[in-house]
Amino acid sequence: MKMVDVGGKEKTERVAVATARLRMLPETLERILQGKVEKGDVLAAARLAGVMAAKKTPDIVPLCHPIALSGVEVHLEPRTDALEIRVTVRTVDRTGVEMEALTAACAAALTVYDMCKSVDRGMVLEQVQLDHKSGGRSGTWDREQG
Repeated sequence: MKMVDVGGKEKTERVAVATARLRMLPETLERILQGKVEKGDVLAAARLAGVMAAKKTPDIVPLCHPIALSGVEVHLEPRTDALEIRVTVRTVDRTGVEMEALTAACAAALTVYDMCKSVDRGMVLEQVQLDHKSGGRSGTWDREQG
């Protein structure tokens, strides 16, 4: 195993968007939205966890390059029986930020799970996926909808 040498690559703006879905009981989601979870503000904690995870991705994923992130946005959108998480990560560097976006989406979802597991152990983290990446030699890629 070895870390890929990116030293010869051009620094370019790179963006990655990852999403995840945390399915839960509607009552659990209602408690989150009403601020009635014992551990505190679930949505704020999840956003912070996502940002922190993006920054720490090379500490978690072996062979992942440490890179300077220029921005991390974590959005949590309530649905009937789930929270949909959308993370956008940006950098100007020699390698992409797909792993940072995916790691951030997972960490945000896991934080919600941790804060709410006392009321809903049956929550399901699903559909963790890369939806968009741009920059670098391979250009732009978007997940086909459908």
